[in-house]
Amino acid sequence: MMQTDSTVQVRFLGSGDAFGSGGRLQSCILVTHLAGRFLIDCGASAMVSLRRFDVDPNTIDSVLLTHLHGDHFGGLPFFILDAQLVSRRGAPLLVAGPPGLAKRLPGAMEASFPGSSGVMRKFKIDLREMEPRVSLSAGGVRVTPFIGLHPSGDNAYSLRIEVGGRVIACSGDTEWTGALAEAARGADLLIAEAYFYEKKVPFHLDYRTLMENSAELGIRRTVITHMSADMLSKTALAECEVAADGKILEL
Repeated sequence: MMQTDSTVQVRFLGSGDAFGSGGRLQSCILVTHLAGRFLIDCGASAMVSLRRFDVDPNTIDSVLLTHLHGDHFGGLPFFILDAQLVSRRGAPLLVAGPPGLAKRLPGAMEASFPGSSGVMRKFKIDLREMEPRVSLSAGGVRVTPFIGLHPSGDNAYSLRIEVGGRVIACSGDTEWTGALAEAARGADLLIAEAYFYEKKVPFHLDYRTLMENSAELGIRRTVITHMSADMLSKTALAECEVAADGKILEL
């Protein structure tokens, strides 16, 4: 349901990792505001998420991608084909992500559905490759990407998103970095990966490191997501909110 007041609504359509830990759907977050709707990431299970939670894909104006791993952007070929063949989309769709998106998206479409990337559509895909620290504004939303530490073939980004007078920061997948601190400072909501509870692995963020480093940043609300089985078994220990598929937040 679209918003009828001034709040910004955030809904986790998918809160899982790449491997289905806990039976969760892959990364896909829906943000609804007075001027429209957008997704943060569009993992391979995104169309399942949209159908499960009764979200009309045609109400989504744009898709903002943190990085180009399948569990974060692998649902786009399905989203685009649904828009063409099932949902009969007419409005333009903005898709913004790291450099490499213009090459990787057609590649993903061809790998999934050969011939699909070059067909004529009744809607325009406005593809934008975002540069680090350069803000992109569209449809009442301003997004600024900061480089994360997570090899994915191209830049991985943490996103700082300004919408409806609120600031939403999304870590994407990354170790803790100074750039993530910049993206998150003073945010109304930080959506952060917590892959493990305290085990440190390259290119991912654990809960302990997140809490230790974010404590002085003036973040109003933190929600952890993208959790492995290890973190899922320890969510009772978390001192912040924990995402779940379908969870709704009002900002």
